[in-house]
Amino acid sequence: MITHDVFNQVPPLVPFDASRNPALIEGLHREGASWAEAEVRELGALAGGFAAQEWGRLANDYPPVLHTHDRWGHRVDEVEFHPHWHDLMNVAVTHGLHGSPWLDERPGAHTARAAKFYTWGVADAGHMCPISMTYAVVPALRHNPELAARFEPLLGSRTYDFGLREPSTKAGLIAGMSMTEKQGGSDVRANTTTATPQPDGSHRIVGHKWFTSAPMSDMFLTLAQAPGGLSCFLLPRVLPDGTRNPIRIQRLKDKLGNKSNASSEIEYENATGWLVGAEGAGVKTIIEMVNMTRLDCVIGSATGMRFGAVTAVHHARHREAFGAKLIDQPAMRNVLADLIVESDAATTVMMRLAGATDRAGSDPGEAALRRIALAITKYWVCKRAPAHAAEALECLGGNGYAEESGMPRLYREAPLMSIWEGSGNVAALDALRAMGRQPETVEAYFAEVGLARGADPRLDDAIDRVGKELTDLSDIEYRARRVVELMALVLQGAQLVRHGHPAVADAFCATRLSGDWGIAYGTLPVGVDTGAILERGFVDTH
Repeated sequence: MITHDVFNQVPPLVPFDASRNPALIEGLHREGASWAEAEVRELGALAGGFAAQEWGRLANDYPPVLHTHDRWGHRVDEVEFHPHWHDLMNVAVTHGLHGSPWLDERPGAHTARAAKFYTWGVADAGHMCPISMTYAVVPALRHNPELAARFEPLLGSRTYDFGLREPSTKAGLIAGMSMTEKQGGSDVRANTTTATPQPDGSHRIVGHKWFTSAPMSDMFLTLAQAPGGLSCFLLPRVLPDGTRNPIRIQRLKDKLGNKSNASSEIEYENATGWLVGAEGAGVKTIIEMVNMTRLDCVIGSATGMRFGAVTAVHHARHREAFGAKLIDQPAMRNVLADLIVESDAATTVMMRLAGATDRAGSDPGEAALRRIALAITKYWVCKRAPAHAAEALECLGGNGYAEESGMPRLYREAPLMSIWEGSGNVAALDALRAMGRQPETVEAYFAEVGLARGADPRLDDAIDRVGKELTDLSDIEYRARRVVELMALVLQGAQLVRHGHPAVADAFCATRLSGDWGIAYGTLPVGVDTGAILERGFVDTH
């Protein structure tokens, strides 16, 4: 008797086209980077292919290992990675997902990079951290023109050159960031690391950093207390004379997710650094880097939402229960459509932020919009990711709870983007700070959402509610999350009403803006065109 026939199991999703995403491709064209579509689609095939998916799995199953000393007792501070980590990094660098857009004069370079970052992130989230840091370090480094001239071409080079060597001798560089200390957390002004000026113009850095991203990078931006106040410094791992900078890796963090990426505690033992920006202006200088990584936090959350929704839809299209495919069951259709609405909203606003990044250098209105929109969107989109991942996992039932489905890894990754570079309260309060110190950001916000006025009365009412919230400044910090949440939802709604699929825009306005919605996903009202929405979650498998 045969007892192990396999039936009613879902065929593998892999290989699939990770770039088959209407919201992404439409945004690519709308924001001025249609020239990059071929490369985005190339990356989509790679990201969803057998090789890249296996690289990502193995890099997470066999996380980095720290070697503080060699066999003879010499201090080495090296992190060993699974070989496929380097395969992932190589693809990301050769496709310009790191610092390349800063060297690319084509209109839409940052938009193109955002679309590629989003698409390739389906392979593995962990290695995107050093890629993001390398992207973000460039505008901060420009506060020291001499250092920028020396290193910017290498930070944008499309050659992945791993190894411990003096930076100027390498074909390409990776950068990291080190701000947080155990006594300060998000309060970086509480940093106790010190920087002592030297006769040659460098500084000696002494201190302990609680979280240092990507400790195997070639160089880092860090904050330290100089005689003139908290300042920003560039520290290479190898000094110009070829000796090692005494940056001691004390341990790697054992994290909930993001296992493929090394996060560490480090000690600066009289390490050598060079000032970036004015002395005492450390936060102002490094905030350039923080803002760019916030864009990548939004992109990373949007990537996870898309992959979760696509995986859930694929499962439901092939799995039967109670005599019908899951995707034909009304309750499941509601859940899946709701997940796609959330994903489309995140992707659409993400592409708008990337477009603002492209135009911010020459358009003050776009620069002001980016300043406020990055903070509110980072707060909201990243806050939505964990619940979205949990619901997508649940669509697969017990199969989704098993590691081999890949959904637990997605679930563990989801909270990180909301924590990284300013957790929820920090992002919300930063939005309020921008509005208070730069009133032009409020004007830019209302100008942007105002472009959608008249298209949907539910959106119009929500825009008016934002105006009322901002006229009442009493208890504004207490209400920070409530205010910023509404602003983010209105910004998403405005983008969808203007540019999204009509069925998605209608569902979004009915639920997120008009309140015809429950607390959990899958509580869309009757009358939503779930069929049209679900089609946006189909991907090609081979």
